[in-house]
Amino acid sequence: MKNKLEEKIVDGQKVSPALPQDVKNFLIDIDGTICDDIPNEEPERMVTAKIYEGALETINKWYDEGHIITFFTSRTEEHRQVTEEWLDKHGFKYHGMLMGKPRGGNYHWIDNHIVRATRYKGKFTDLTTEQATVEVFEK
Repeated sequence: MKNKLEEKIVDGQKVSPALPQDVKNFLIDIDGTICDDIPNEEPERMVTAKIYEGALETINKWYDEGHIITFFTSRTEEHRQVTEEWLDKHGFKYHGMLMGKPRGGNYHWIDNHIVRATRYKGKFTDLTTEQATVEVFEK
């Protein structure tokens, strides 16, 4: 990923680098998004978790197109090994995995970089564009 980052200069000062606009940095939840929803309290069930239709093919396609794939999960660090083993066993291509996402949903992400959100609603496919209302800071 590092070689894809572009240096940015604002008012003569170096700022955080960014990916080119044609490269997406996908942060993808695991439980209930790419497979059965397994709670942290029952990690042993991950071994038999079923993949949701289209998830493997779509994510691997994005990876092959040059996008960055990072799994972002509420699982704790102690569940990293069983989770990585499951992803690898099923052939998911990815660059990294972030553990310890806050549980409970209703996420509201605030960042100085562009953030786009796509809610998984039962079908993994290519993404399409739709008009939507978003919350922004007052000017």
